[in-house]
Amino acid sequence: MELGITGKRALVLGASRGLGRAIAEGLAAEGVKVFAAARSVDRITDWSADLPNVTPMRVDLADHASVAQLAETLLSAGGVDILVTNSGGPAPGPAATAARSDWIAQFEAMAANIFDLSARLLPGMRERGWGRIICITSSGVEQPIPNLALSNGIRSAVVGWAKTLAAEVAADGVTVNAVLPGRIHTDRVDELDAAAAKRSGKPVEDIKSASAASIPMGRYGKPSEFADMVVFLASERASYVTGSRVRIDGGSIRS
Repeated sequence: MELGITGKRALVLGASRGLGRAIAEGLAAEGVKVFAAARSVDRITDWSADLPNVTPMRVDLADHASVAQLAETLLSAGGVDILVTNSGGPAPGPAATAARSDWIAQFEAMAANIFDLSARLLPGMRERGWGRIICITSSGVEQPIPNLALSNGIRSAVVGWAKTLAAEVAADGVTVNAVLPGRIHTDRVDELDAAAAKRSGKPVEDIKSASAASIPMGRYGKPSEFADMVVFLASERASYVTGSRVRIDGGSIRS
């Protein structure tokens, strides 16, 4: 299937590893000029060495000045057509004891600065009559994940923002969608499994086996399987899909 995005320009956040890297690679394979951004630029440089249409860029989503500088750099180069928002997850913890300072700090990094970056890049998309904003969130926005209170709450705010924005820009040819990963086998999921093993005193392999057994497909997803859906939503073929929440979770959520 011809996706119609060869020559488009994309910014992928959190592209040093995991889902962000897989998405950046997927878009690059379709002929998209990808600006792959993260704090760890060296990691991006390593995996993109053989991909001439990937440009590593540094950004710290917790630092508004860094986010603003990234936006200015991209706008001076002509802006982007596709924006994939993807932030790292906060440390595990319960809602009952989450500190106010943690909520504020994590909201800035995972939501407020992403909203601001989108607002800066959006006018160019609207002027060109074509754009894609894809927000990577979590299945926790539909079915809260135990002990991930900060993630569940803040990512739900991102979904509310995305749904609101989708209606505002749809007539300008810009789509806005949220994509909800379930248990996709990334470093982040390995870290969460290790934390669960430490809390429970069980071997990490037991934690992974129990988690996989709760998924109808009986396994964790592959980053490339997740990225394929994101690339489709970024394509011309998905021009009538907006304001949606798309789950890639192997059937984990039954609702």
